[in-house]
Amino acid sequence: MPISKKLEAAFNDQINLELASSYAYLQMAAFLDEENLPGMSAWMRLQAEEERVHAMKFFDFVLDREGHIELAAITAPGLSLTTALSAFEGSLGHEQKVTAAINNLYALATDERDFASYPLLNWFVEEQIEEEANVGLIVEQLKMIGDDRTALLMLDRELGARQPSAEGE
Repeated sequence: MPISKKLEAAFNDQINLELASSYAYLQMAAFLDEENLPGMSAWMRLQAEEERVHAMKFFDFVLDREGHIELAAITAPGLSLTTALSAFEGSLGHEQKVTAAINNLYALATDERDFASYPLLNWFVEEQIEEEANVGLIVEQLKMIGDDRTALLMLDRELGARQPSAEGE
């Protein structure tokens, strides 16, 4: 079943948003590495890869629906990173932006009566709940840590233990 041009354009926007998110996570990873927080940097690198995988899920979906892919330029993330907390707050803000975009895609699919989009979008709705909860927890933990360098290093070590998910994310 071919995808409508309106949905095709919206899915292309989502592909580009996911790729831009990956790019932003790489910027956060670089900052955290420069701050000597290799575990947090590794966490962000995995997150960057996960966002790229998400982009490819949308990419393949559009192609499977006889759509056309239109990649846009990715601008610099423009993040103002000064602390680990600011990096993870930036991450949370990004996840909230992606959640809003997916909700808008879902609403458009509903308006277009494009029921074939629901399984993919349902997966992403659930994924975003998990993403926001995970990053939100880290933000709250960093707030609790405050200026405690020992606790920061412990959290760094914990986040560095993260492994890619079974789906290669």
